[in-house]
Amino acid sequence: MTTTRKLSGRTRKVVLLVHVLSAAAWLGIDLALGILVVLALSTSDNTTGGIAVQAVDMFAIWPMFGASVVCMISGVVLGVGSKYGLVKYWWVAVKLVMNVGMSLLIAFALRPGVEEAARVGARLLAGDPSAVIPSDLLHPVVVAPTLLLFAYVLSVFKPWGRIRRSPQPVERERRDLVGAV
Repeated sequence: MTTTRKLSGRTRKVVLLVHVLSAAAWLGIDLALGILVVLALSTSDNTTGGIAVQAVDMFAIWPMFGASVVCMISGVVLGVGSKYGLVKYWWVAVKLVMNVGMSLLIAFALRPGVEEAARVGARLLAGDPSAVIPSDLLHPVVVAPTLLLFAYVLSVFKPWGRIRRSPQPVERERRDLVGAV
C-alpha cells in the first residue's frame, strides 16, 4: 500500500486558490475570445473585424495556455496531496484528461488558426476586399467554455465515485452505545 503525503491545511488552501483562479482566468480569456470572434464574424465593418481578430491573436493564446498549464499543475498538486488522488476518482481523472487535451488543442490547433485569422485581419485593415475571417474560429469559442463549465460542475458535484473499488470491504468500527453495554 502506498501512502500519499497530504498537503497541510494552509498549503492546500493556497494551491486550491491558485487552481480556482487559474480556471477562472482561463474561462474569462475564453469568453473574451468568444466575444471578439463573434464581433469579428458579425460586423460588416472591415476595420472592426480586423482589429477584433488581431486582438485575439495578441492576447488569447499564450495567456490562455498559461492559465491552462497553471490550472493543470495546481490540480495535479491537489490530487497528489489530497484524498482524491489523480486517478482514484472518475471526476478527477476526467478533469485531468480534459485539461491536458484542451491545453494541447490550444497550443497545436487553436494557435495556428488564430495566427492565420490575424493575417486575414491585417489584410482587412489594409483594405483587401477578398479577405474573409474564417468562420471555423467560432467552434473553439463554443466548445472550450462548455468543457470548462463541465469541469466546474465535476468539481462541485464529484460524480461517479471511485475508479476501482477496494477488493475487500473495509470493516468499520461502531461508535455508538450499543457495543458499550
